[in-house]
Amino acid sequence: MRLQFILSEIWVALRRNLSMAISVALVTMVSVLFLGLGVLAQRQVDAMKDYWYDRVQVSIFLCTAKSDLPNCSTGAVTDVQRREIRSQLGAMRPLVKNVFPESQQQAYNRLKEQYQDSPTYRDIKPSQMPESFRVQLSNPTKYDVITSSFKGAPGVGDVQDQRRILDPLFNVLRGLSFGALALAALMVLCSVLLVATTIRQMAFSRRRETGIMRLVGASAFVIQLPFILETLIATVVGSALAIGVLWALVGYGIGYLGTELPINFITTADVWTVTPWLVATAAGLAILTAWLTLRRYLKV
Repeated sequence: MRLQFILSEIWVALRRNLSMAISVALVTMVSVLFLGLGVLAQRQVDAMKDYWYDRVQVSIFLCTAKSDLPNCSTGAVTDVQRREIRSQLGAMRPLVKNVFPESQQQAYNRLKEQYQDSPTYRDIKPSQMPESFRVQLSNPTKYDVITSSFKGAPGVGDVQDQRRILDPLFNVLRGLSFGALALAALMVLCSVLLVATTIRQMAFSRRRETGIMRLVGASAFVIQLPFILETLIATVVGSALAIGVLWALVGYGIGYLGTELPINFITTADVWTVTPWLVATAAGLAILTAWLTLRRYLKV
């Protein structure tokens, strides 16, 4: 009987304060949406790092006859030096996973293929291109081992690591994800304030009903429960809408990019992974905000 009474009170209150309930649901949706975008952006950056770092190569460029690099003052790399470099790379297994030698002609062909429409490289000749060993590591985070071993070695002009190009990109992406989380925190604050204001107005508009309930001996829990459940229902509805938008964005937007680009993108499985945390966070904040507001403004 008590449960039936509480449910009827919730239904009547939701109908009476429909606009407020919709406002709470919409603000919750936006808050959870931005929070989800921030969390998923972090997961996307991690997925991209795993993808690209597995393909990172350390390039050991050898000296050419006309190289102006400080370590190439003695001229082009010799056959003995070239064999010594290759032998040293072979001794560094299993850290060194694969070694891909690239001749001057191969480097020239690759340059022409990449910049075929650029006049800057039109007059370059194959003899000006440096030979190189492109080294793939089993653990890309230890690229500095290769750099320290070959930087300044006889016949080596320069050692370059592709992580120096990728790290700034990932830092920008991570900054954007933190920005989304900061905006989500602001929206969560707005949501908490709106819930508190809504609870105050509902408590004021139903002060007569709560007074009657107090007179008949209803406990504080029974009086406060309808307010909390109404807020929780609106919050769950808003969270469900946000999860639906996230699912659509990842399923159709990111899913399309995944078919066009050879990159590891997040999937709808990631959305379902973070869904319990998002809903639990939104519901927990709603319950806590409603309870604290009722303790202050609803004297039982």
